Amino acid sequence: MQRKLLDILACPIDKHYPLELLEFNTSGDIIVDGVLTCARCGRYYPIIDEIPVMLPDNLRNRKEDIGFLEKWSAKLPDKIVHGGKPWSL
Repeated sequence: MQRKLLDILACPIDKHYPLELLEFNTSGDIIVDGVLTCARCGRYYPIIDEIPVMLPDNLRNRKEDIGFLEKWSAKLPDKIVHGGKPWSL
C-alpha cells in the first residue's frame, strides 16, 4: 500500500478519518505489512502483501484475520489482539 493512500482512507463502517497506521514491513514508501485501526469503532484492517483488507465484518475472512493476529501479536497493541473487531485472540 502506498503511504499516500492514508490521505483518502476512512473506516468503511463508521467513516471515521483518519485511520491510525502501524507498520511492520516496508519497502521505501510502500507498506508491505501493517495494520490500519479505527479509533472510533475499534476495528482493525490488516495490510497484507501491500493490500489493505478494508471489508465490512460480514465479508471478512475470520481464519485470515486470526492468522494475521497470531503472526503479528508481538507488534500489535493489546487492544487489537484481545479486543479488536471483528475478531480477536
